[in-house]
Amino acid sequence: MAVGSLDFTWKNAFFSSSLASNLRKVRVLSVRCSVSLSPDGSALDLGARPWKGSDARLVLEDGSVWRAKSFGATGTQVGEVVFNTSLTGYQEILTDPSYAGQFVLMTNPHIGNTGVTIDDEESHKCFLAGLVIRSLSICTSNWRCTEPLWDYLEKRNIMGIYDVDTRAITRRLRQDGSLVGVLSTEESRSDEELLGLSRAWDIVGVDLISGVSCKAPYVWVDKTDSTWEFSPDGGQAETFHVVAYDFGIKHNILRRLASYGCKITVVPSTWPASETLKMKPDGVVFSNGPGDPSAVPYAVETVKEIIGKVPVFGICMGHQLLGQALGGKTFKMKFGHHGGNHPVRNLRNGSVEISAQNHNYAVDPASLPPGVEVTHINLNDGSCAGLAFPSLKIMSLQYHPEASPGPHDSDPAFREFIQLMRRTKQSA
Repeated sequence: MAVGSLDFTWKNAFFSSSLASNLRKVRVLSVRCSVSLSPDGSALDLGARPWKGSDARLVLEDGSVWRAKSFGATGTQVGEVVFNTSLTGYQEILTDPSYAGQFVLMTNPHIGNTGVTIDDEESHKCFLAGLVIRSLSICTSNWRCTEPLWDYLEKRNIMGIYDVDTRAITRRLRQDGSLVGVLSTEESRSDEELLGLSRAWDIVGVDLISGVSCKAPYVWVDKTDSTWEFSPDGGQAETFHVVAYDFGIKHNILRRLASYGCKITVVPSTWPASETLKMKPDGVVFSNGPGDPSAVPYAVETVKEIIGKVPVFGICMGHQLLGQALGGKTFKMKFGHHGGNHPVRNLRNGSVEISAQNHNYAVDPASLPPGVEVTHINLNDGSCAGLAFPSLKIMSLQYHPEASPGPHDSDPAFREFIQLMRRTKQSA
């Protein structure tokens, strides 16, 4: 089939001005357009679109249907839709096990411009249900990039959609709370069928930890790479043995602990407390993880058996499990905290940290027994962001001190945990 063409010819022309004796040299561009014909003699349809059309839908449980374009995997997937306000770090978000069962909607409109690199993985796979973005970058600009985002998601069987009004969806989530949705590229499925799927699925009360935890203990040794180390004085002359419960632990939590001088043994979420205590660790870390803390009573029992015997540090899900183990209650938030720009006040010294957060549940401080101290609060909504129980050698944070990709304001929490283990060891 022939195609249309445009011919450009540069010509030099001289125009004299009646108002001046000098000549002005002007370059003139002449354009000749030609329209080629198809083999049958008819003109080509210049209105045909050479770009991709909408081939995917996001159907929310409130009945709204959002047309979009797909990238990554195809098919139909159900999950809880949450929005993340981070400006960078989409690969760390993709590989954060805490997003299991969720569609992550990025409020930053431009995603994909830095591609992906294996060095930024926070776990061995992607656990989220899907990615929802406004604009997918058609090119990458990053010397560390090894492949584009769309290839990365396709290889890992993760669905993504773009060219959807993420601002409007975010406003709806803020107004109505997190909503269950269905992503589908299957035109054979009706909107009504997809709506039924969204309304029949529930994430509350589901044990998501067991699906992301490791299956057997292993030793972690990698530290933060020297190129990215931002706290060179963090290393300790002495070594502390830390057992880390993997409820969906991020690699950077382990890297930061190792950088602060810890020998780390990572154990599954179902690992018995008695086996942990046999290792005689200097401290125990209860990690981040996905879902409802009330859905994993076995983990709460494990925490109960360990607290008071060794220093413990709870992070995110670990913080919530500690709250329950101490007799407190947790509740589901309206739309949770997801992003790298949440302000938190440290009530002990009055400082404010900009923190990275990812959770849909929180500890109710009014339900905690005497002796438990609320050490941090989220300045956006006043929710509990940190706890301490000095007599039981407990500290916890609702957010992520390891950040990855940032900010790093809360990294000193790891040093605080080191100091807690050191004091305990010296007093033994």
